[in-house]
Amino acid sequence: METIIGYVDHIIWRNEENGYTVLALVNENREMTCVGNFSIISEGENYEFHGEYTDHPTYGRQFKVTEYISKAPEDLFSMERYLGSGAVKGIGQALAARIVKRFREDTFRIIEEEPERLSEVKGISERKAREIAQQIAEKRDLRSAIMFLQKYGITLSLAMKVYHEYGNELYRILKENPYRLAEDISGVGFKIADEIASKAGIEADADYRVRCGIQYVLTQAMMDGHTCLPIEILKDKAHKLLGVRKELMEKHIMDLVVDRKVYIKEEDDGQGGIQKRVYGAPIYYKELNIAAMLRDLNVVANVDEAEVEKGIAEVEKHNGISLADKQRRAVLEASRRGVLIVTGGPGTGKTTTINSIIKFFELEGLDFCLAAPTGRAAKRMSEMTGYEAKTIHRLLEVSKAPQEGEQFTGGFERNEDNPLEWDAVIIDEVSMVDVSLMYALLKAIVPGTRLVLVGDVNQLPSVGPGSVLQDIISSEEYEVVMLDEIFRQAQESDIIVNAHKINRGEKVVADNKSKDFFLLQRDDADKIINVCLQLIIEKMPKYVDANPYEIQLLTPMRKGKLGVENLNRVLQHFLNPKDSVKAEYESGDVIFREGDKVMQTKNNYQMEWEILGKSGFAVEKGLGIFNGDIGVIKSIDDYMECMTIMFEDGKIVNYPLKQASELEHAYAITIHKSQGSEYPAVVIPLLGGPQMLMNRNLLYTAVTRARKCVTIVGSEQTFSSMIANESEAKRYTGLRSRIKELGN
Repeated sequence: METIIGYVDHIIWRNEENGYTVLALVNENREMTCVGNFSIISEGENYEFHGEYTDHPTYGRQFKVTEYISKAPEDLFSMERYLGSGAVKGIGQALAARIVKRFREDTFRIIEEEPERLSEVKGISERKAREIAQQIAEKRDLRSAIMFLQKYGITLSLAMKVYHEYGNELYRILKENPYRLAEDISGVGFKIADEIASKAGIEADADYRVRCGIQYVLTQAMMDGHTCLPIEILKDKAHKLLGVRKELMEKHIMDLVVDRKVYIKEEDDGQGGIQKRVYGAPIYYKELNIAAMLRDLNVVANVDEAEVEKGIAEVEKHNGISLADKQRRAVLEASRRGVLIVTGGPGTGKTTTINSIIKFFELEGLDFCLAAPTGRAAKRMSEMTGYEAKTIHRLLEVSKAPQEGEQFTGGFERNEDNPLEWDAVIIDEVSMVDVSLMYALLKAIVPGTRLVLVGDVNQLPSVGPGSVLQDIISSEEYEVVMLDEIFRQAQESDIIVNAHKINRGEKVVADNKSKDFFLLQRDDADKIINVCLQLIIEKMPKYVDANPYEIQLLTPMRKGKLGVENLNRVLQHFLNPKDSVKAEYESGDVIFREGDKVMQTKNNYQMEWEILGKSGFAVEKGLGIFNGDIGVIKSIDDYMECMTIMFEDGKIVNYPLKQASELEHAYAITIHKSQGSEYPAVVIPLLGGPQMLMNRNLLYTAVTRARKCVTIVGSEQTFSSMIANESEAKRYTGLRSRIKELGN
């Protein structure tokens, strides 16, 4: 192991998540590139680095640091250089020179022990002297705190959050109640806090450990789509997590109720009985407020039905159609209801109904807007209606991150204080909308606005917590138009006919005599993969007049040979193989390559995007790339440390490489991720899987994603058993109960 000593001239690059840093160290008037993980480091500081020299294939000779020691400036030149480096706010090079000239070797002792004496230097007031001393003390305290926290396994970015939240109080908090971190700091969950507590010697049955564990169980339940849990299930899960007797749980749950951290409600269990359910406070209030806001919006106007019928006749004449009875009823109800739900499967005329409602609103002189939960669903809605449709996030206008000193007002600019200015709002694919997004949407809609919610209640529920559409419909408090007639033109499509058979649990004849619905029997995973490759690369593009990137492979699972992770590796190899002219970036065990089809896997409200016009200049700019957005990597720039991605709705994003973990390949995606999308053709590998996953609901969602052709490759037995399997993971939600409590 070799040793070099010097000062940090400048930081070339730093990852604030893990502290990985590339810096230039000046050592005996020679500049050396050093790389390593540093808890905190500043330009101008002196260090002793231990490590070894390496030769990077791109960046040349570097010193790889494995251990380091911060060294106080020892000579006058080092002191002056450090103070004037910008490390201490308010001290430039000239002022640093005056300070060192005045106090010589005593400079840092004076700053730490007698900071008031800094005012002896020209240009430094007593107030500024105190500020300088405070900064240097804070830097020292921050470094000590981060090194202390990292002993507990806390990452650098979380350690910074902890220090900024608590300051030097963190030592007392970690000793007395480390579970406060889980409550106070985003990113510190129960497991991290529990690990710290264990190292700190906290007893397993400590009150705050049990309470924090109960809240953690409720938070984890939200990840599975629940907004509450039956109290007995909560006790069981908390018992398994904490290893504490279930008899103790009741007291701690009631303590949380007293503190208004959780709520207990007695509700209908759906089987004729009453069940105690426990809610975390934030999600409880969201469902309660959704119920209240829907009630306030549901104003019923007195209309002249004869006049409405005249309007409907005008709509039929303009659109050149004759509406079915339920479609006419939907337009009538939209004319007088503050809240209307339109639901139905494929081929039942939802598009015709939406277009008729839009035309009726136009005849009434109403200003309206269209929106959907995802970019793909919004694009599809625009194509169906001929009017611009936005994502709900764009409609609500994502908030910019607050500047220093500003208060963060929430995720969206549009809210109760700055509502939407439309007479009517039409939302499609509402089955995808979770509790949080519905709450944000309703906050921005004022009473008097008409709200039309459209969706297929038989689709998979939202990825996020809640069953918003299902709960609103099952409450029976709002006008619901259920479209259930399959129109003659739609009956010519086996995709639509078979989708309805699947939904009803009826046998589907897969004899491959169809023009748009096929089942290719294969019983081996490798053979299934080979057939899928042939379909996507060779056969389907010609058959449906689309390119291979538009043919979507949908799979039920993430793991295994037929899971998303493996299928994406295989498809990348064949659809976008390694090429010397294509730049690459390796993130973990995933290689991103120019030309790759990728998907955003989490909501990023602060990612900047722009849409370019024909001239190449930006015609629109905004914030936010969201879970499920799909695009293609156009370029990767190692020097600028970003990749340029064009998403399907035309948004161009310069995507920082350090955030590549938010992306995954999208040649194959899970059926859950396909909600709200439509593709020219889908290929679905089916061989087997967990019973709760391989159900009718999942198969129905996959089949209804295809516009021109569905091809299932795999086991006919699995296909049939999925149709027969009604079981789906039950969601415990409370919106239906909150709506019924408030009434209309």
